[in-house]
Order: sequence, then structure tokens, then C-alpha cells
Amino acid sequence: MKKVIFTVADYGNGNNAGPKAKRDVDHYLLQSDFEIIHQQLNNKSKLDKIKTAYWVIPHLFNNIEKFDELFFQYPTYSSYVMKRLVKKMRSKSKKLFFIVHDVESLRLFQNDQTYWEGERSLFNATDGLIVHNHEMKRWLQENGVTVPMVELGIFDYNNPQKINQNSEYDRTVCFAGNLAKSKFLNKVSLQTGKLEIFGSYPSKHYLKGVSYHGQMSPDELPKKLTQNFGLVWDGDQLDTCSGKFGNYMRYNNPHKASLYLSTGQPVIIWKKAALTEFVIKNKVGIAVDSLENLDEILDKITAEQYQLMKNNTIKLASSLRSGQFIKQAVKNIENY
Repeated sequence: MKKVIFTVADYGNGNNAGPKAKRDVDHYLLQSDFEIIHQQLNNKSKLDKIKTAYWVIPHLFNNIEKFDELFFQYPTYSSYVMKRLVKKMRSKSKKLFFIVHDVESLRLFQNDQTYWEGERSLFNATDGLIVHNHEMKRWLQENGVTVPMVELGIFDYNNPQKINQNSEYDRTVCFAGNLAKSKFLNKVSLQTGKLEIFGSYPSKHYLKGVSYHGQMSPDELPKKLTQNFGLVWDGDQLDTCSGKFGNYMRYNNPHKASLYLSTGQPVIIWKKAALTEFVIKNKVGIAVDSLENLDEILDKITAEQYQLMKNNTIKLASSLRSGQFIKQAVKNIENY
């Protein structure tokens, strides 16, 4: 059987974590006898998109026999190009599945009905979807997606660093990500706890207990994640996850959670996030409504409670590093 994972991405060599999730899917499915096909598509200008849609895509897969299964890593960040690409992929594969990294109608185009109609038609043109979790699946079903869907559970994370085994509890938390869109960090103030942050575009003014520790590549960063918890939060407020990206947490699996957990760090996550159910079920962190009382939250955790979360996280880290979740999701959608 000829099985292919098709990825449109610019991996690059910088410190941007954006391509990491797709790169890891490639890595783990290669272990499951998949053939990997990469394709660079230039979508920077309208002219580029026209050239891609009417010249590059029609010549894709020429001289290649038909695939039995084609798994496409969605999206490509150009709905114009996607329409042509799906048509081409359908013509070259007996079965077409999407591994959904983002539902753009829930992320960047919230409440845009026209955009959703286009995205929904792309999803319904497949033989099935691998989606993040139950909340994402429920929303898609309620809004007209009719193809089979299976839940990933959580993103795997190919982590080259050693799992952090240190379980000493000292009330330390880390946050990694794009700091420019994480305005809530400017409002965090701690008396007994410490928040150490990593990423691009830091603020010049953080309050007491918050310190900046630089930007590193996704493979190097885990060396620095020696704190007790990794923080999964978004937006500009402390009392809720706000804005487009904060609201998106109600449906997606933030990739930073996999970074923390694969390193051996339990997480602190917004209670209304879709991934909270996974965190609580597996006892690998805590869920909170607000960060306004973060000191108090950290103070109430006992060394014994932390040790239990730490032990569970170390076990989960091994699963995330082996690609267990994407490999199982692929089997589930194949056998649906």
C-alpha cells in the first residue's frame, strides 16, 4: 500500500516554532511506513497565488502513480490555493485525509460565514479528518462537517533533550511563545512565585517576580525548561483567555502544552480550554479560572501533590516523544 504524508511548509532554521508540529508529524509517520512529500508553495502575493494555482499545482505528482492514502497537513494559509490543491489531491489518491493543525474559521476568521462555507467545503471533500479534540469535533459537526472525524488527543513532540526529572517544588512557572501577543504577561505580579518567560518580542517592563530569559529554537528551548510548571494562556487579560487566540483555546490543542509536557513539566492551563479535559484526566497539571491569584494557587500546592503530577508527566513525556497520538489517530481514521 502506498501511503503518503503531504506537507506544504517552509521549515527554515530559525527560532520560530510555527513549523514544528508539521515537522514532527512527518517524523513520526515516516516511522509508520509513510512516504514524505514536501512542496513549497509561494503565496506571498496575488500573482504568486495565481501562478501556484494554475501552473505549480496542475503539475504536482506528475509521473507518480496513484496513492492508496494521502494525508495532507492542513492548512496552507491560502484558501484560494487550497481549492485547486484539494481537487488535484483527490485525483491522485484513493483516500484523502486531512490532519488538521488549525481550523481558520475558529482562529483568524471567527464569525466570517463566507470563509467558513469555503473551509467547510474543503473538509467535506475529504474522506476524513484528524482533529484536535472533542470540542473541535463537536463544533465542526454542529456546523455542517459530515465526513468521519477522529480526535488526536494532544500533539506529539519530538524532543531531543533529556526529560527533566527534578521534582523539587519551588513555585516556579515558565511561559514560552510569541510574547508580543501575550499581553497578559505585563500584568502578572508575584510575591512568592516566579514566572520565567522565553520567546520573541519581550516587553521592556515586566512586574515583580517576572523575568525574561531570551529566545531559543524549539529543539534548544527544553534545556531551559526546569521550572515546576509550564503556563498555557493567551490574550491580554489575567481573569480569562481573551481575544481571537484566547477564544481559540476553547477548541484547539496549544502546541506549547506539548512542549512543556514532553520536557517533563506539568502545566497550568485555563479552565475553559478544550485541552483542560486531557490535562485533568491524565493528572498532568492544574486548571485555573484566573492568574490574578497565581501566588495563592502555587502556595496551596503541596510537595506530595506536585510529585504525583510530575510522575504522571514524565510517563506522558515518553508517549509524546514516540509519536503515540498521531500514529493511533491515523489507525483510527483508516479503520473508521
